[in-house]
Amino acid sequence: MGKVAAGVAALAACAVAGVVVGRRVRSRRKWKRVVGVLKELEEACETPVGRLRQVVDAMAVEMHAGLASEGGSKLKMLLTFVDHLPTGSEIGTYYALDFGGTNFRVLRVQLGGRRSSILSQDVEQRPIPQHLMTSTSEDLFDFIASTLKQFVEKEENGSEPSSVRARELGLTFSFPVRQLSIHSGILIKWTKGFAIEDMVGKEVVGLLEAALVRSGLDMRAAVLVNDAVGTLALGHYDDADTVAAVIIGTGTNACYLERADAIIKCQGHLITSGCMAVNMEWGNFWSSHLPRTSYDIDLDLESPNPNDQGFEKMISGIYLGDIVRRVILRMSQESDIFGPVSSRLSIPFILQAPLLAAMHEDDSPELKEVDKILKETLEISEVSLKVRKLVVRICDVVTRRAARLAAAGIGGILKKIGRDGSGGGVAGGRSRSDPEMRRTVVAIEGGLYTSYMMFREYLHEALNEILGEDVAQHVILKVTEDGSGIGGALLAAANSSSSVDNVGKW
Repeated sequence: MGKVAAGVAALAACAVAGVVVGRRVRSRRKWKRVVGVLKELEEACETPVGRLRQVVDAMAVEMHAGLASEGGSKLKMLLTFVDHLPTGSEIGTYYALDFGGTNFRVLRVQLGGRRSSILSQDVEQRPIPQHLMTSTSEDLFDFIASTLKQFVEKEENGSEPSSVRARELGLTFSFPVRQLSIHSGILIKWTKGFAIEDMVGKEVVGLLEAALVRSGLDMRAAVLVNDAVGTLALGHYDDADTVAAVIIGTGTNACYLERADAIIKCQGHLITSGCMAVNMEWGNFWSSHLPRTSYDIDLDLESPNPNDQGFEKMISGIYLGDIVRRVILRMSQESDIFGPVSSRLSIPFILQAPLLAAMHEDDSPELKEVDKILKETLEISEVSLKVRKLVVRICDVVTRRAARLAAAGIGGILKKIGRDGSGGGVAGGRSRSDPEMRRTVVAIEGGLYTSYMMFREYLHEALNEILGEDVAQHVILKVTEDGSGIGGALLAAANSSSSVDNVGKW
């Protein structure tokens, strides 16, 4: 009887061991599938310096083509007619209206005439009432003009307005516009939920100034610009060596200073300084050298603008978290390491850039921030530390690719204007071996760069690789704050009807 019992026990032990081994084998197979997905992602996102330099060259070529003719390139290379930037000698009080979404801001900036001497600034933000987003252009601008008048009266506090000149305003208008001059442009279409039909095809500044007249406010719009040009202006005000500006936040764009004789499609326009700021709209850049994954393809196809803004969809904040979401969803479908597939993984853009950065930069031993975001945002609970580390790795791969491609974009601008040490371009750059190569400043704004340390470090690392250390030491990336607001006021000052004598050449 004892022998039988012992045999039964042995069989039971073998059965248990078989179950355990079977589970381990299945677990290994599941993990192997997930690792395969990760490896596939890593390979598809690779950005060796050779590939980055191909992107640099492609960017410079597309810039040339876009400057030659309208529609000649994926890059729009829009003329801004800004041929004077603030020099730091501007004096006086100027206003700005920053209108680019469901809120707008009005600003008042006092300039002291010494570089980087902004004596004071006042800002007020207001939401656009929902009904005005689909009303008439007159209703919209009457509301804005009324708000601006109240702001001016409050800030001036009953003091007498200057009898010498009208108040001057910089209008930062971040909707698609066909620029006609530095202070005029036609609205091409509305975005961001606006649908005011009678305004499409109309000149924007004229509509604003008519509303200012109706409100009784003596104010002139001196410039019409977008946020990238405003950032360039603010950068140049602080540092005269600023030649370009890049926005890397929710969206992305860049602008830079180009010699007038290099802008073939600009012939016939009077440019007094010999240079003009060009709005690249670089989010629409595309090249076969960009490392595209199946996740990028699916994101693009499911977006409201397929086959458009390809570069932006690979490097800007609004899209990076969604790429990570898609990778985690694929892994969940391939394996149960995340538990049952969460329905929240199917919600587009649920994983935003700040959450991506928080997971990527989580340095706690147990990756508690990763665990918290998986639970609260994606409703994925009880995952192992090993799986949390996998999520961090996904964030790293996607972010590193984005930052390195952004660096290649900057490299493309520097190559185009001859500041990459190659001796080419149109802006008088020096050769790579020349120790007196010109100092070059690129102004940068946007939360993805300013608030996401890993993104910033990867961008710097890639730019050093692309340029080489000898050249990279002459290129400075400088953070600006509020180019869309303060930059607009500075451009109003630089292009004021009363400050021509204060404007220097670039």
